[in-house]
Amino acid sequence: MSTSTAPAPQTLDRRLGPLDAAAVIVSNVIGGGILFTPPQIAASVPSAVLFLSTWAVGGVLAFFGAMAYAELATLRPRAGGEYVYLRDAYGSLAAFLTGWTSFVAGFAGAIASNAVFFAIYLGRFVPGAANDNAFLLVPIIPGALQLTFSPQTICALLLVWGLAFVHLRGVGPGTLVGNILAALKVGALVVFVALGFSIGAGNAANVTQGGPVAPTNWLFALIPIMFAYSGWNAAGYIAEEIRDPGRNVPRSFALGTGAVVALYLALNVLYLYVFPIQELAKIEGSVLDRVADGLIGAVAGDVMAAVAVVSLAASNSAMTFAGPRVYFAMARDGLFFRRLAHVHPRYRTPASAIIAQSIWSSVLVLSAETTQLVNYTGFSITLFLALAVGAVFILRRREPGVERPFKALGYPVAPAIYVIASAFILVNALWRDPGPTGTGAFIIALGIPLYYVFRRR
Repeated sequence: MSTSTAPAPQTLDRRLGPLDAAAVIVSNVIGGGILFTPPQIAASVPSAVLFLSTWAVGGVLAFFGAMAYAELATLRPRAGGEYVYLRDAYGSLAAFLTGWTSFVAGFAGAIASNAVFFAIYLGRFVPGAANDNAFLLVPIIPGALQLTFSPQTICALLLVWGLAFVHLRGVGPGTLVGNILAALKVGALVVFVALGFSIGAGNAANVTQGGPVAPTNWLFALIPIMFAYSGWNAAGYIAEEIRDPGRNVPRSFALGTGAVVALYLALNVLYLYVFPIQELAKIEGSVLDRVADGLIGAVAGDVMAAVAVVSLAASNSAMTFAGPRVYFAMARDGLFFRRLAHVHPRYRTPASAIIAQSIWSSVLVLSAETTQLVNYTGFSITLFLALAVGAVFILRRREPGVERPFKALGYPVAPAIYVIASAFILVNALWRDPGPTGTGAFIIALGIPLYYVFRRR
C-alpha cells in the first residue's frame, strides 16, 4: 500500500523589521512623480493654496488607505499585497487582474521608465551613458515595434539587472542596499528643503496666492497626485517576510507613508516659494532641477543629477523587491506560470519571479514603450487600491469572529472616504480624459482571457 504527499507550498522567511519595510515604502513612492507632476497639477489648479490642498488631500487619502492596508496585511500576512486581499474579498478573477496589471505595467513599466531616466541623469557624470544613438536595431513587428540597443538602453539595463542580482542573492543584501539608497535619497531631499528655506531666494507670498479653480479640474488633478503617492501599499507585498507582522506591519505603514506625505508637502511648498504658481505650471522636465538652479546656481544641475541618480536607483530597488512577491503569490495559487512560485533553496528569494520581472522590464526599455504604459497605469492603480481598501468592509462582514491584530484607524469613516474619493476620481477621469483612461481599462481587460487560460491549466 503506497501513499503520496502533495509538496508543501513555497514560503518566504520572516527577516524584515518595521524600518526595513518603511524604507521600501519610502523608496517605492518617492520617484519621478514628485519631480515631474507638479507643473501638470499647477496647470490644472492655478491657485497656490488649492494646489497645496490637492497634495494635502492626496496625502490624507494615502494615509487612510495605508491604515486599511495595515488591517488587511495583519489579517493576511502573506506575500502579494492587494492580490491576496482581492482574492479573498472578490474572487480569483479580480485578484488575477490586479496582478496582471502589476506585471505588465505597474512595476515593470515604472522600473523601465526609471532606468531610462537614470541613464539620462548619469550621463552628467559618465560620458556616453545618456547617448541614445542606436548601434543595433532588432525588428519585432516591422514598422511597429523594434528593440533599440544604444549606450542609454545598455546603461538602463545594467541598473535593472544589477538590482535584480542583488535582490536575488537574498533578503539581507537587498535590504541593505535598499536601506542605504533610501537613507541617501531622503537625507538629500531633507537637506535640500532645509537649505532652500534658510539660504534660498524666494517669496513667501507665492505660497498664499489664491485664485478660482473649477471643481472638476481640482478632482482631475488628484489622478497624477494619486500616482505620485502610489507605492504607500508596498509593505503589503512583503508582509510574509516581516517579523511579528501584527505589530510591525502597521508601524511600517504609518512610518513610511507619514514620512512621504511630510516630505511631499515640504517640497511643494518650496517649489512655490521659488516659483509663482503660473511659472511652476510652465516648467518642463524636472522641477527639482529648476528649483535648485534658482537656489544654488551654476552647480545645481550636477547636484540634482546626483540626487536623481540615487532617487531613481532607490525606487527601482524597492520595486525589484516588492513586485516579484505579487507574481510569486499568483503562481503559488496556480494563477500564473508555476515556475514563478519557486523559492531559491539557498537565498530564500522568489528568484524566478525576480528574473521574469527583469526580463519584461528589459523589453520595455529596449522597445521605448515605457512612457505610454506608465501614462495608462494611473487609472488601474487608483481602481485596484480602492477595491483593496473596500475589502476591509467585506472581510469584516464575512469574518466577524476572526482575530485582527490591528484595526484600521477611523473605521468605517476613513476607509469609506478613501473608496468614495477614489470613485469620484475615476469617474471624473473617464469623463475628462477618456483616451488614456480607456487604454488603462483595456490593459486590465486583456488579462481576462489569460485568467481563464491559467485557471484551466
